[in-house]
Amino acid sequence: MQDVKPILTEAEENMEATLLFLDESLAHIRAGKANPRILDGVKVEYYGSHVPISNVATVTTPDAKTITIQPWEKGLIGILEKAILNSDVGITPMNNGEIIRLSIPPLTEERRKQLVKQARHEGEEAKISVRNARREAIDSLKKLIKEGLPEDVEKDAEASAQKVHDKYIKKIDDMLADKEKEIMTV
Repeated sequence: MQDVKPILTEAEENMEATLLFLDESLAHIRAGKANPRILDGVKVEYYGSHVPISNVATVTTPDAKTITIQPWEKGLIGILEKAILNSDVGITPMNNGEIIRLSIPPLTEERRKQLVKQARHEGEEAKISVRNARREAIDSLKKLIKEGLPEDVEKDAEASAQKVHDKYIKKIDDMLADKEKEIMTV
């Protein structure tokens, strides 16, 4: 007789990976507050390889509207500034020769609504991924019936897969609600 545990474990791991990806995606949505994670996707040329800004500079948020970047080598200031300008961060850097400052502009109501829409889209993509993981698990369980798995065991495993699915969908909804609140808070 086949064991259903590995199938359920794999489905839950896929759902957990989806949740981590969603968290990363939501972190890149600028919500009007300074968050160093909006720079995570920006890479700079450093000794022949492309590395994240956090690998070549100290990134801090001295207040809610400012991000400061202090490169470890003075020669990197121009490279960092150019990388930020060329990225999709949408903020113009200011530099005083030692530190680069990014002033987070206040968001307009229209822009806030666009960001909420974007966050909801990311959330919907995550939900689809979670549903796919559940469907794949159920399909695998149905194949095990043909290999001799009792139907009641399969039905119990299917119910477990549904419970895990519901738990992750709720987590996604909670993450979206938090992000919407963060975006809409002026």
